[in-house]
Amino acid sequence: MLFRLFAVVLCLSITACSSWVYRIDIPQGNYLEQKDIDKLQIEMTKEQVKYVLGSPVVADSFNPDVWHYVYRFKSGRNSEFDSNKKFIIKFKDNKLISAEGDFELPESFYTPMIN
Repeated sequence: MLFRLFAVVLCLSITACSSWVYRIDIPQGNYLEQKDIDKLQIEMTKEQVKYVLGSPVVADSFNPDVWHYVYRFKSGRNSEFDSNKKFIIKFKDNKLISAEGDFELPESFYTPMIN
C-alpha cells in the first residue's frame, strides 16, 4: 500500500513539474537592423558590404554573387514572439547591384558610391 501511494505521489509531482520547464530562446542566423541596411549603397564592393552587414549565413554555391542573410528567432516562451527575416544581396563584377527582402531600402541606396 505504501508503495502505491509513493508511486502516485511521484507521478503527480513529475507531471506538475513538467509544465514549469524552462525553454530558452533560440536565435539563428544574421541579426540585421534597419540602421545597418540604411548604410548600404549601390556599387559597394563585397568587402564593404561584409564590413557593414557581416558575413552572410548562406553564400550561394552555384552563384557566388548572391548572398543570403537569414535570421530566425524561436521563442521559448510564446510562439507570438517567433520571427523570420531574410535579405538577399546581388553583386555583378564585385559591385552591389540589388538588394531585397524584409527590410526597406533607403533612398540613398540608389545613389552610387563615390570612390
